[in-house]
Amino acid sequence: MSGGFKVVIPARYGSTRLPGKPLLDIAGKPMIVHVCERALEADAEQVVVATDDQRIFDAVGDLGLQAVMTDPNHQSGTERIAEVARVMGWADEQIVVNLQGDEPLIPPAYIRDAALALASQNQAGIATLAAKILDVEEIFNPNAVKVVLDKNGYALYFSRAAIPWNRSTFPDKHDIASSGLPHFRHIGMYAYTAGFLQRYCGWAASPLESVESLEQLRILWHGERVLVKIVDKTPEAGVDTEEDLVRVTWRLQSSAQK
Repeated sequence: MSGGFKVVIPARYGSTRLPGKPLLDIAGKPMIVHVCERALEADAEQVVVATDDQRIFDAVGDLGLQAVMTDPNHQSGTERIAEVARVMGWADEQIVVNLQGDEPLIPPAYIRDAALALASQNQAGIATLAAKILDVEEIFNPNAVKVVLDKNGYALYFSRAAIPWNRSTFPDKHDIASSGLPHFRHIGMYAYTAGFLQRYCGWAASPLESVESLEQLRILWHGERVLVKIVDKTPEAGVDTEEDLVRVTWRLQSSAQK
Protein backbone atom coordinates (compact mmCIF):
# COMPACT_ATOMS: atom_id res chain seq x y z
CA MET A 1 0.00 0.00 0.00
CA SER A 2 1.39 3.43 -0.96
CA GLY A 3 2.38 5.81 1.84
CA GLY A 4 0.96 8.87 0.04
CA PHE A 5 -2.22 10.16 1.67
CA LYS A 6 -4.96 12.73 1.44
CA VAL A 7 -6.72 14.50 4.31
CA VAL A 8 -10.43 15.28 4.45
CA ILE A 9 -11.72 17.62 7.15
CA PRO A 10 -15.46 17.37 7.90
CA ALA A 11 -16.78 20.80 8.94
CA ARG A 12 -20.38 21.61 9.89
CA TYR A 13 -21.61 25.11 10.66
CA GLY A 14 -24.17 24.01 13.22
CA SER A 15 -23.02 23.52 16.81
CA THR A 16 -25.17 23.76 19.91
CA ARG A 17 -22.33 25.17 22.01
CA LEU A 18 -20.45 27.20 19.40
CA PRO A 19 -22.50 28.04 16.30
CA GLY A 20 -20.32 28.59 13.26
CA LYS A 21 -17.44 26.88 15.02
CA PRO A 22 -15.24 26.22 11.94
CA LEU A 23 -15.21 29.96 11.16
CA LEU A 24 -14.44 31.22 14.65
CA ASP A 25 -11.41 33.50 14.71
CA ILE A 26 -8.34 32.07 16.41
CA ALA A 27 -5.24 34.25 16.38
CA GLY A 28 -6.39 36.06 13.24
CA LYS A 29 -7.54 33.06 11.19
CA PRO A 30 -10.70 30.94 11.01
CA MET A 31 -10.27 27.74 13.00
CA ILE A 32 -10.75 25.59 9.88
CA VAL A 33 -7.69 27.26 8.33
CA HIS A 34 -5.52 26.29 11.30
CA VAL A 35 -6.70 22.69 10.90
CA CYS A 36 -5.89 22.74 7.18
CA GLU A 37 -2.42 24.04 8.01
CA ARG A 38 -1.81 21.09 10.36
CA ALA A 39 -2.72 18.73 7.52
CA LEU A 40 -0.39 20.49 5.09
CA GLU A 41 2.39 20.38 7.69
CA ALA A 42 1.88 16.59 7.80
CA ASP A 43 2.83 16.46 4.10
CA ALA A 44 -0.61 15.43 2.87
CA GLU A 45 -0.83 15.19 -0.93
CA GLN A 46 -4.21 16.92 -0.90
CA VAL A 47 -6.35 18.59 1.79
CA VAL A 48 -10.11 18.90 1.29
CA VAL A 49 -12.71 20.46 3.59
CA ALA A 50 -16.02 18.53 3.44
CA THR A 51 -18.91 20.77 4.41
CA ASP A 52 -22.66 21.18 4.00
CA ASP A 53 -22.64 24.94 4.52
CA GLN A 54 -22.06 27.57 1.85
CA ARG A 55 -20.45 29.96 4.35
CA ILE A 56 -17.69 27.47 5.16
CA PHE A 57 -17.31 26.54 1.48
CA ASP A 58 -16.91 30.20 0.50
CA ALA A 59 -14.52 31.03 3.36
CA VAL A 60 -12.26 28.10 2.54
CA GLY A 61 -12.28 28.90 -1.18
CA ASP A 62 -11.52 32.59 -0.57
CA LEU A 63 -8.36 31.51 1.25
CA GLY A 64 -7.21 29.34 -1.64
CA LEU A 65 -8.06 26.03 0.04
CA GLN A 66 -10.14 23.22 -1.43
CA ALA A 67 -13.67 22.43 -0.28
CA VAL A 68 -16.47 20.11 -1.43
CA MET A 69 -20.15 20.66 -0.71
CA THR A 70 -21.62 17.42 0.64
CA ASP A 71 -25.09 16.08 1.36
CA PRO A 72 -26.58 17.81 4.45
CA ASN A 73 -28.34 14.56 5.42
CA HIS A 74 -25.17 12.64 6.31
CA GLN A 75 -25.31 11.16 9.81
CA SER A 76 -21.55 11.29 10.45
CA GLY A 77 -18.30 12.84 9.33
CA THR A 78 -17.28 9.44 7.98
CA GLU A 79 -20.18 9.45 5.52
CA ARG A 80 -19.21 12.97 4.48
CA ILE A 81 -15.62 11.84 3.81
CA ALA A 82 -16.84 8.85 1.81
CA GLU A 83 -18.84 11.20 -0.42
CA VAL A 84 -15.71 13.31 -1.03
CA ALA A 85 -13.78 10.17 -2.02
CA ARG A 86 -16.49 9.29 -4.54
CA VAL A 87 -16.71 12.83 -5.94
CA MET A 88 -12.94 12.97 -6.31
CA GLY A 89 -12.82 9.56 -7.96
CA TRP A 90 -10.11 8.29 -5.62
CA ALA A 91 -8.95 4.71 -6.17
CA ASP A 92 -9.98 2.07 -3.63
CA GLU A 93 -6.42 1.80 -2.29
CA GLN A 94 -6.04 5.56 -1.75
CA ILE A 95 -5.31 6.39 1.91
CA VAL A 96 -7.59 9.08 3.36
CA VAL A 97 -7.14 10.60 6.81
CA ASN A 98 -10.17 11.91 8.71
CA LEU A 99 -9.09 15.08 10.54
CA GLN A 100 -11.73 16.72 12.72
CA GLY A 101 -12.38 20.39 11.94
CA ASP A 102 -12.14 21.47 15.59
CA GLU A 103 -8.62 20.11 16.24
CA PRO A 104 -6.27 23.05 15.47
CA LEU A 105 -3.68 21.76 17.96
CA ILE A 106 -3.35 18.24 16.55
CA PRO A 107 0.33 17.37 16.03
CA PRO A 108 0.98 17.03 12.28
CA ALA A 109 3.12 13.97 13.06
CA TYR A 110 0.02 12.17 14.34
CA ILE A 111 -1.77 12.69 11.03
CA ARG A 112 1.22 11.20 9.25
CA ASP A 113 1.54 8.38 11.80
CA ALA A 114 -2.00 7.17 11.13
CA ALA A 115 -1.51 7.20 7.37
CA LEU A 116 1.87 5.48 7.45
CA ALA A 117 0.64 2.83 9.90
CA LEU A 118 -2.15 1.91 7.50
CA ALA A 119 0.26 1.82 4.57
CA SER A 120 2.63 -0.50 6.46
CA GLN A 121 0.29 -3.53 6.38
CA ASN A 122 -2.49 -5.17 4.37
CA GLN A 123 -4.65 -6.78 7.06
CA ALA A 124 -6.86 -3.78 7.84
CA GLY A 125 -8.51 -1.03 5.83
CA ILE A 126 -8.42 1.39 8.75
CA ALA A 127 -5.81 2.57 11.24
CA THR A 128 -6.17 4.75 14.31
CA LEU A 129 -4.08 6.01 17.25
CA ALA A 130 -3.84 5.42 20.99
CA ALA A 131 -1.61 6.54 23.85
CA LYS A 132 -0.66 4.88 27.11
CA ILE A 133 -2.74 5.99 30.10
CA LEU A 134 -0.61 7.29 32.97
CA ASP A 135 -3.35 8.66 35.24
CA VAL A 136 -5.43 5.91 36.80
CA GLU A 137 -8.51 8.15 37.07
CA GLU A 138 -8.54 8.35 33.28
CA ILE A 139 -9.18 4.61 33.13
CA PHE A 140 -12.45 5.09 35.03
CA ASN A 141 -13.51 8.20 33.10
CA PRO A 142 -16.24 7.24 30.58
CA ASN A 143 -15.30 10.21 28.39
CA ALA A 144 -11.87 8.65 27.86
CA VAL A 145 -12.32 5.79 25.40
CA LYS A 146 -10.12 2.79 26.08
CA VAL A 147 -8.85 0.24 23.56
CA VAL A 148 -7.45 -3.27 24.10
CA LEU A 149 -5.03 -4.65 21.51
CA ASP A 150 -3.96 -8.07 20.32
CA LYS A 151 -0.29 -9.07 20.09
CA ASN A 152 0.02 -7.58 16.61
CA GLY A 153 -1.43 -4.18 17.47
CA TYR A 154 -4.95 -4.68 16.14
CA ALA A 155 -7.95 -3.64 18.25
CA LEU A 156 -9.82 -6.28 20.18
CA TYR A 157 -12.37 -3.85 21.63
CA PHE A 158 -13.07 -0.18 22.33
CA SER A 159 -15.00 0.85 25.42
CA ARG A 160 -15.86 3.69 27.77
CA ALA A 161 -15.43 1.18 30.59
CA ALA A 162 -12.18 0.39 32.39
CA ILE A 163 -10.65 -2.26 30.13
CA PRO A 164 -8.74 -4.42 30.65
CA TRP A 165 -10.15 -4.91 34.15
CA ASN A 166 -7.42 -5.67 36.66
CA ARG A 167 -9.20 -7.95 39.14
CA SER A 168 -6.32 -7.67 41.63
CA THR A 169 -6.35 -3.89 42.00
CA PHE A 170 -9.71 -2.59 40.68
CA PRO A 171 -11.87 -1.01 41.92
CA ASP A 172 -10.64 -0.57 45.51
CA LYS A 173 -6.93 -0.15 44.79
CA HIS A 174 -6.43 2.15 41.86
CA ASP A 175 -2.98 0.83 41.05
CA ILE A 176 -1.87 0.58 37.45
CA ALA A 177 1.88 0.70 38.02
CA SER A 178 2.06 -2.88 39.26
CA SER A 179 -0.40 -4.49 36.85
CA GLY A 180 2.20 -5.24 34.19
CA LEU A 181 -0.36 -4.62 31.46
CA PRO A 182 -0.71 -1.11 29.99
CA HIS A 183 -4.00 0.66 29.45
CA PHE A 184 -4.45 2.69 26.28
CA ARG A 185 -6.65 5.67 25.49
CA HIS A 186 -8.04 5.81 21.99
CA ILE A 187 -7.29 8.96 19.99
CA GLY A 188 -9.95 9.66 17.38
CA MET A 189 -7.65 10.04 14.39
CA TYR A 190 -8.50 7.65 11.54
CA ALA A 191 -6.83 6.70 8.27
CA TYR A 192 -8.86 4.60 5.85
CA THR A 193 -8.56 3.28 2.35
CA ALA A 194 -11.17 4.84 0.07
CA GLY A 195 -12.51 1.35 -0.65
CA PHE A 196 -12.99 0.65 3.06
CA LEU A 197 -14.91 3.92 3.43
CA GLN A 198 -17.43 2.85 0.82
CA ARG A 199 -17.90 -0.57 2.47
CA TYR A 200 -18.30 1.03 5.88
CA CYS A 201 -21.07 3.36 4.72
CA GLY A 202 -23.04 0.35 3.49
CA TRP A 203 -23.10 -1.33 6.90
CA ALA A 204 -25.99 -1.05 9.33
CA ALA A 205 -25.29 0.41 12.76
CA SER A 206 -24.40 -2.25 15.33
CA PRO A 207 -25.91 -2.85 18.80
CA LEU A 208 -22.46 -2.38 20.35
CA GLU A 209 -21.98 1.11 18.98
CA SER A 210 -25.48 2.06 20.12
CA VAL A 211 -24.80 0.88 23.68
CA GLU A 212 -21.34 2.47 24.01
CA SER A 213 -22.01 5.40 21.65
CA LEU A 214 -18.78 4.56 19.79
CA GLU A 215 -19.04 4.51 16.02
CA GLN A 216 -15.81 2.53 15.58
CA LEU A 217 -17.42 -0.56 17.15
CA ARG A 218 -19.39 -0.97 13.92
CA ILE A 219 -16.12 -2.00 12.26
CA LEU A 220 -15.38 -4.80 14.74
CA TRP A 221 -19.01 -5.91 14.72
CA HIS A 222 -18.83 -6.47 10.97
CA GLY A 223 -15.66 -8.53 11.27
CA GLU A 224 -13.07 -6.02 10.02
CA ARG A 225 -9.76 -5.30 11.71
CA VAL A 226 -8.57 -1.95 13.08
CA LEU A 227 -4.83 -1.30 13.32
CA VAL A 228 -3.81 0.82 16.31
CA LYS A 229 -0.61 2.89 16.25
CA ILE A 230 0.71 3.81 19.70
CA VAL A 231 1.91 7.42 20.01
CA ASP A 232 3.68 9.23 22.85
CA LYS A 233 0.76 11.04 24.43
CA THR A 234 -2.86 12.07 24.03
CA PRO A 235 -3.00 15.37 22.13
CA GLU A 236 -4.44 18.51 23.66
CA ALA A 237 -8.23 18.69 23.37
CA GLY A 238 -9.92 20.53 20.53
CA VAL A 239 -12.57 23.25 20.64
CA ASP A 240 -16.01 22.40 22.05
CA THR A 241 -16.69 25.31 24.42
CA GLU A 242 -15.90 29.01 24.89
CA GLU A 243 -13.30 27.98 27.46
CA ASP A 244 -11.66 25.71 24.88
CA LEU A 245 -11.62 28.59 22.41
CA VAL A 246 -9.77 30.83 24.87
CA ARG A 247 -7.26 28.07 25.69
CA VAL A 248 -6.55 27.18 22.07
CA THR A 249 -6.27 30.85 21.06
CA TRP A 250 -3.70 31.42 23.81
CA ARG A 251 -1.72 28.34 22.74
CA LEU A 252 -1.62 29.33 19.08
CA GLN A 253 -0.79 32.95 19.83
CA SER A 254 2.03 31.82 22.12
CA SER A 255 3.40 29.49 19.43
CA ALA A 256 3.30 32.27 16.83
CA GLN A 257 5.35 34.55 19.10
CA LYS A 258 8.16 32.06 19.59
